[in-house]
Amino acid sequence: MSFRATVESMSKIMDDMGITELNLERQFLFGLYRKHIHLSKQKTVAVAGNTTTETKNISAETPAKSVYENAVKSPMVGVVYLAPEPGADAFVTVGKSVKAGDTVALVEAMKTFNPIKSDKDGVIKKILVTDGAAVEFDQPLIVIE
Repeated sequence: MSFRATVESMSKIMDDMGITELNLERQFLFGLYRKHIHLSKQKTVAVAGNTTTETKNISAETPAKSVYENAVKSPMVGVVYLAPEPGADAFVTVGKSVKAGDTVALVEAMKTFNPIKSDKDGVIKKILVTDGAAVEFDQPLIVIE
């Protein structure tokens, strides 16, 4: 795959998944050939006739890890779904009891739906994401206490 095709492909994946920044590194036999690609997308916003650039800082949007110590976290970058299919009831709701191993959400990555399971018994205290939202690796999704 050519360099241009690689960049275009990665840019499409970023658009599809709502990712604003991506690093890709390839290293071939014995480190003799190395390719590094860094893609960053910024959204331009018009404000009262002026044009400004808005950048998203993912770490600033995600609360500190200590705030959600009991959260089930996303094991991958993808799109989170809170129900098994459109129009179906959500896997969990605030106040619902869950057992370890119960599916609480799905994360779609590379056209594969990955079940996200509770790691313990407890009660859903807070749902931190919206259905269909892009999520990052290790992002807190649901708080169980």
